[in-house]
Amino acid sequence: MDTLLRQINRLPGALMIVPLFLGATVNTFFPEILDIGSFTTALFRDGAPVLIGLFFMCIGAQINLRSATPALEKGLALLVGKYMAAVIAGLGVAFFAPEGTLWGLVPLAIIAAMSNSNGSLYVALMGQFGNRTDKGAVSVLSINDGPFLTLIALGVAGLADLPMIALLAAVLPMILGFVLGNLSEIFRDFLRPGEKLIIPFAAFALGSGISFDVLFGSGAIGILLGIATVVFSGGMAIGALVLWNIIRRKPKPTRNFIGGAAEATTAGNAIATPAAVVAVDPSFAAVEGVATAQIAAAVVTTAFLAPFIVAFVRRYQMRNGIDVVAAEDHYLALPKEDRQSMDFNEVGRIHTEEEPDLERPGPATVGRQE
Repeated sequence: MDTLLRQINRLPGALMIVPLFLGATVNTFFPEILDIGSFTTALFRDGAPVLIGLFFMCIGAQINLRSATPALEKGLALLVGKYMAAVIAGLGVAFFAPEGTLWGLVPLAIIAAMSNSNGSLYVALMGQFGNRTDKGAVSVLSINDGPFLTLIALGVAGLADLPMIALLAAVLPMILGFVLGNLSEIFRDFLRPGEKLIIPFAAFALGSGISFDVLFGSGAIGILLGIATVVFSGGMAIGALVLWNIIRRKPKPTRNFIGGAAEATTAGNAIATPAAVVAVDPSFAAVEGVATAQIAAAVVTTAFLAPFIVAFVRRYQMRNGIDVVAAEDHYLALPKEDRQSMDFNEVGRIHTEEEPDLERPGPATVGRQE
């Protein structure tokens, strides 16, 4: 059994995707099991809202605003770039595509998938290819976890009816976790295991509301959504970092934008966003199953593609004299006045003793899931 679980964990997004698939299997072939009542029905069929609320509280507690300034700035640039891509793509389809869908892709799925990044995969990739500020940016990127940004985009565009009380009710668990986590390291550590522990149970409950007709029918187009997320949201995140580097007047060898490539993902917890949106605005119930299935496909697609994109960007940067670790860390360690006087050649001479391993990440790295 342990060997089987280790093999399953190698799959991209396994912690969310596999229980979701199992839930859909039970709902398609043995739906009566979910209706026997008591704790079984409460947990495996009706438990999604409670589990998702608790999950959002856990991830809210992990958002740390005490990050160093460079990491904070980099995280904000990535967050804004990725969110702009999601809003432009999702609202563009909603307002300009026939019937508000594009090849079956619904705006709810597009915004949720493109705006929510896989934090665990980001940290893993930046641990291999990035530097300190790349890794530190994840504390800010945690803001895109959960339904908050998706709800804001839909509400501002007029696509969703979001009474303030309903919106507050949807995000209050995350806000409460954020406040408590920043007031107490003990509380943050206490809730940290919940980020992974709750995911498979919430995913099964979500899957129990989906049939195979939806999962392999309209949900299959989610593969295209995953590719679009890698290209468009990853590209916008890279562009945001490039612009930030220019505004900060950083020397060219320190203009590292590899973090943008690592943001070209969809987090497994984004699968829970449609259910959270429906809890606020029931008018989205008709597309909840379709959106959930499309996001699930995007999770797997982006988790597979992102490591190779990051490795490619790292090679590109090395060929163009951008030494991700040595140059940028050295630059950030200098006093501000020395940074302004540093020229291209001076920074360009700083290199590591040995070129980093740029081999493509193996399955164990790709399979890590938020």
